[in-house]
Amino acid sequence: MAAEQVHGTEACKKVDGGITRVFQLLGKRWTGPIVAVLVEQPAYFAELRRAIPGISERMLSDRLAELGAAGLLVREVDEGPPLRVAYRLTESGAALEPALKELGRWAETHLPEDTSC
Repeated sequence: MAAEQVHGTEACKKVDGGITRVFQLLGKRWTGPIVAVLVEQPAYFAELRRAIPGISERMLSDRLAELGAAGLLVREVDEGPPLRVAYRLTESGAALEPALKELGRWAETHLPEDTSC
């Protein structure tokens, strides 16, 4: 009976709302690497594309738009010539740096490297 009560209590627990919101945004493929590049310094679109192997222009554009809508980055147009668009993190976006660095340390310790490449 006691085990059933404990299980019943555990079943009522819910995921924290903040964690849910974070992973709805940052859990999408490519979003973490984009933020990680921008934590180091602002970057132009082409620089981001080169820094993140495998990402398509369309996906990069979509993820940048999502991050902008979430208030984590701003898009700045350099009229040039040539016309170029740079992206930089807002204060909210830059505040992710400690968490990203900690996740990177955790991955180095607990996730094996993919050696298939």
